[in-house]
Amino acid sequence: MPRGTATSLPHVVDVHVGRRIAEKRLSLGYNQSDLGRALNLTFQQIQKYEKGTNRVSASKLWLIAQFFKVDLAYFFDGLSGDGSNAGAEEPDGAASPPTRQSMEINSLVPRLELPQQRLVLELVRSMSARVPADS
Repeated sequence: MPRGTATSLPHVVDVHVGRRIAEKRLSLGYNQSDLGRALNLTFQQIQKYEKGTNRVSASKLWLIAQFFKVDLAYFFDGLSGDGSNAGAEEPDGAASPPTRQSMEINSLVPRLELPQQRLVLELVRSMSARVPADS
């Protein structure tokens, strides 16, 4: 898909890399301003990277990897050879950036017994059905 048109969507790889940046940043306890200061960027630019709206240049990705103390490959983990990341997108195709809360839920749910996990799943499904699609 050509870039620069008003209707173009972020490339799946850009979204995936941005999501991995956000996940790592949150897991290390940094906010967008912290990462921005380390890279001499604004938090708004970090937001755009994390949403996949703006592509991360190779040099910035290298600096981010150094800051997080991870290998560059970390940002591409989960992508298949065709650039897809099955299961990482919501059903409607809109990526949701991770939040501290979603990451904590992700880490706590496996500690629950299977019946409790099912209850949590039903609760989240019920609650998400009430959320407007564009929120």
